[in-house]
Amino acid sequence: MGTLFECISLFVAILFIIFYNIWKRNKNVLIPNWPIIGMLPSVFHNLSNIHDFATLIVKHHGGTFHFKGPWLTNMASIIFTSDPMNVQHITCKNFSNYGKGSDFHEIFEILGVGIFNLDSNEWKQERTLLHSLLKRKNFEIILIQSIQKKLENSLLPFLDHAYKSVQVLDLQDILERFTFDITSTFLFGLDPNCLDPYKINELSGIACLKAVSEIEEMVLSRHYIPKCIWKLQRWLQIGPEKKGKVAYENIYEFLHKCITYIKVNEGLDESHSCFVKELMREGLGKGEKTEKYITDTAVNLLFAGNGTISSCLSWFFWLVSTHPIVEAKIIQEIKDNYLAQEMNSITNLSMEDIDKLVYLHGAICEALRLYPPVAFEHKCAVKSDVLPSGDHVRANTKLIFSLYAMGRMEEIWGEDCLEFKPERWISDNGQIIHVPSYKFIAFNAGPRSCIGKGISFVQMKMVAVSMLWKFHIQVVEGHSLTPRISVLLRMEHGLKVNISKRCI
Repeated sequence: MGTLFECISLFVAILFIIFYNIWKRNKNVLIPNWPIIGMLPSVFHNLSNIHDFATLIVKHHGGTFHFKGPWLTNMASIIFTSDPMNVQHITCKNFSNYGKGSDFHEIFEILGVGIFNLDSNEWKQERTLLHSLLKRKNFEIILIQSIQKKLENSLLPFLDHAYKSVQVLDLQDILERFTFDITSTFLFGLDPNCLDPYKINELSGIACLKAVSEIEEMVLSRHYIPKCIWKLQRWLQIGPEKKGKVAYENIYEFLHKCITYIKVNEGLDESHSCFVKELMREGLGKGEKTEKYITDTAVNLLFAGNGTISSCLSWFFWLVSTHPIVEAKIIQEIKDNYLAQEMNSITNLSMEDIDKLVYLHGAICEALRLYPPVAFEHKCAVKSDVLPSGDHVRANTKLIFSLYAMGRMEEIWGEDCLEFKPERWISDNGQIIHVPSYKFIAFNAGPRSCIGKGISFVQMKMVAVSMLWKFHIQVVEGHSLTPRISVLLRMEHGLKVNISKRCI
């Protein structure tokens, strides 16, 4: 018995000495690499400010960092980078070598066989189909008319009522409801009317809207929790996986009702068009697409068109409200272009009108640069490779490039990179400066660049013009503003604001 006790004591003493020496060696290291568990403890310790922590790490390591996760897990070795040359290499020059990888498909399983989960020829075919539909003039007209109608009949009256009753508003929540209504109308031809607090919503739009946010949080957790752990959580139905399952069911219940509505009304109103109806005609009519494909594609487009727009607009309004000189310049630009119009017609902007707003475009680009809706991208190497930075990549290695960090790199944007400065996007002759997509990567880069970039800018500009022309937005004093731990860069505590009528 005494010998056993002595052996245990010796073993504990040896472990103590080993860990003490490791701790002493890593005491001043930003992200220590521990035996067995790797660098994961630092991730959990800095989880509440994970994007700023990742920025600090990649800057400290010259733009590219090799993360070591727990042994024998899918996180054992991950390359993080914010080097634009590496990003160009991954997304453009050696595009064929960097796909989604099996981990991506499992992490984003809710996207099914939609475009964000596809690679190779399947992805090319899907992109070609969706791009051809989005380029149709009638869809551009439908989108603009839907936005105008929603602004005039819903968002602006809602804000006007809040102004008169002196309410503190969560502008992020309002914008999420607004963009969800617009996206649903565009995709399904149905408006859930999430901004109307008195309407009984048989489509469960609010439940679906909340579910989207919960899915985003679950998906991010799958990036920093080892696969074996989150799969165990899913099996036991605990933690983020439990909330994710309920959210998953709410999303698909909403989509099933919307798609059923389209099928039931097919042929009854030929003049009524929506994106999913046209998608069904293109695919199902030829017997090429299944109902699962339609549902999965709708999920992909719902996520792409809703959360990204509302995220950018939330950060945009916060930045503008805290930079009064920028706000004044935007208002002056609107005056210079629309002074002859009546105030009530400010929502009826044509594409030509929207293109004149150069300074507003620069301000939106700045918001996207500093707070990209998707804060990081995830790739997987097919074959071994060497990045322009000199870093070696083994086959099946996961690579993550941080869009958030790239917007804060002095090497890309200069010493004033942390400043909100719309002027950096405008040339001396008053034109928008083109920045290569591998540097300004809010809409991805290379062959997988976002096909909805154009309509996204149209929507954001129409909302920004209408709201800023009518109202002055002021953030509530003392309101805490931090990014939520989510795949999309939302605000943890919302955006609490007071609004007042603008005197033009």
